[in-house]
Amino acid sequence: MITLLILIVAFLLLMLFIIWRPFFRAINNKKTADNVLRDQTNIQLYQEHKSEIEQDFKQGAIDEENYQYLLTELDKSFLQDMSANEKIAAKEKQSKNTLSPLWPTFITLFVLIFSITLYQKQGSYLKLTQTSQQAQQTSANSSEQQALAQVQQIKEALAKTPEDSNLWYSLGQASISIGDFNGAVKAFDQVIKIEGKKPELLGAKAQAVYYGNGQKITKQVQALIDQALALDPLDPSTNVLLGMDSFIQQKYKQAIHYWQILIDSGRDNVNVKALTGAINEAKNRLNTTNNTDLANSPKLTLNVSLSKAFQQQLQNGDDKTIFVYAIPTDGRRMPLAAMKIKLSDLPVTITLTNAQAMSPKFNLASAQKVHIYAILSQHGSAGIQPGDYKAELKNIAVNTTKPLALVIDKLVPQSAGNKKKS
Repeated sequence: MITLLILIVAFLLLMLFIIWRPFFRAINNKKTADNVLRDQTNIQLYQEHKSEIEQDFKQGAIDEENYQYLLTELDKSFLQDMSANEKIAAKEKQSKNTLSPLWPTFITLFVLIFSITLYQKQGSYLKLTQTSQQAQQTSANSSEQQALAQVQQIKEALAKTPEDSNLWYSLGQASISIGDFNGAVKAFDQVIKIEGKKPELLGAKAQAVYYGNGQKITKQVQALIDQALALDPLDPSTNVLLGMDSFIQQKYKQAIHYWQILIDSGRDNVNVKALTGAINEAKNRLNTTNNTDLANSPKLTLNVSLSKAFQQQLQNGDDKTIFVYAIPTDGRRMPLAAMKIKLSDLPVTITLTNAQAMSPKFNLASAQKVHIYAILSQHGSAGIQPGDYKAELKNIAVNTTKPLALVIDKLVPQSAGNKKKS
């Protein structure tokens, strides 16, 4: 009997510790350790899951398409967890002591009364064992069930304190975790109604609307983003959202830009470790994408040389700059690929690829045929001017694989130069 009482007391003390722990931690403002722990857990789980996917791919258990899909979904989940942690950290930073002692006091009284009643009615060791087993089964429920329970608890608390903005904010975050994005938007609207338009609240609402619209930046989402950035260009929640959307759209440079802004801001509520991990992953994806693009890029091999008629005249003078470039045949003048070499390099073999493009989308792969020029500039500037020497190849298919001879054998006359300038 004494042993049973000791177990009951120990259980009650444990329950009271769990109930009052958040309150005392809020008073003492000791939240940073929890945020770091959450981030470390997320990163560890992310790395473990990524390693499993890569192992399955190497062993042939999944194909390339499923491999890329699983990695993308894993990244989305990781970035959503990171974003949620950022917002929680920002909210905790803003409010040092927002928890009311009424709520843990109420729970404490309920636990004591419930425990005494339960012991009086079902105090046998067998019943207590069964109750303990049920508690263990409840604690083993899935994260989704726990989230649903959390939402219900928050709603019950809001029924007693409907003006508690922190509870509304927690409801918004919990609603996102169970996929109730409309409920999250309504919860954030209540927070904004109570506290006013603050960048972190607008950013949180933007994320809820974003997910509710299938991870698309609609006009409504963009309007919320614009409002948040107008109030604070360095708002973490908004910049995390922009980086996350860029990452999903495989615009890795933009994602790195948004996340790097937060790291450089030096703010206390920015999780530098998590953002650094996300940036490193974006850089890895960017390198893989660039390597794939270059592997599939058209390759025009050019043997650039100077005609014998001009060799003695030019090679004894100053070293000149030669511009080699390809332009589309549709009349546009912006080069699809360009290189700069020296007269002293001739003869030389070069290769034009997408790597020499002026723009990622305006490259050799964007055209079927091109005009190729080599301009020996007398003035050291790009463009064809009177007195320059040139070589040209017209209507060359970009998928040409054999080497092409590009011989500088023409002098740009004064009349041709005047026409170019007119």
